[in-house]
Amino acid sequence: MDRPLGPQEVLELAGSRIDGLGIATVYRNVKALVEEGWLTPVELPGEPARYEIAGKAHHHHFHCTECKRVFDLPGCPVQVKPKLPTGFVATTHELILYGMCDSCACRN
Repeated sequence: MDRPLGPQEVLELAGSRIDGLGIATVYRNVKALVEEGWLTPVELPGEPARYEIAGKAHHHHFHCTECKRVFDLPGCPVQVKPKLPTGFVATTHELILYGMCDSCACRN
């Protein structure tokens, strides 16, 4: 699965392959993988964190408002040139697009 996943999604996917897997084990392992630099959190306003493989090139995310899944958007679709106050230096930016993924759009 090449998109950010929340712990519950990891449990649902891995639980079908690993008998007895519990949410506490998923949280422990996600935490360890973040600490070791294998995963990075994806933070969306008002949402619990999701996690993706660390080290990906700069990209943004799409959040489906129907199924609540989050998808990677490759690259940077916009050129951000903010007017910053004198002396300020921007080091990064975030862009989240909201709407319906292809699966949800087909159902509506």
